[in-house]
Amino acid sequence: MRARDKTGKIVEIWQISRKGPQPTWVKDAFAKNYLVWIDNHLRILLAGISPSVSQNIKEGATGSLDGGGFLGYSMYTLGFPGDVIDITNRKVLSPKQFAKSYQVISEQDMT
Repeated sequence: MRARDKTGKIVEIWQISRKGPQPTWVKDAFAKNYLVWIDNHLRILLAGISPSVSQNIKEGATGSLDGGGFLGYSMYTLGFPGDVIDITNRKVLSPKQFAKSYQVISEQDMT
């Protein structure tokens, strides 16, 4: 699904749901264990889903010289059904935050 954020930028989003439609990037993230259901919430590794070296360094989720991978604190984010992942801006938003700052513009790529 696509939306426009408060700056006017078009972003890729997914509303967290166990049974709802999932775009390709969500299916891939589940297959790689970047998204994992734990009871009634979703553990999210944003650094793995949408890698950005500069953002990872800023967040402290950088790889080591001898082994790669992710290191650092706060590398996982938790989301709950109804929350929205904005993968373009690497954010997880509550429904209230999403409604305040975003406008849905497309439901494409929901295969």
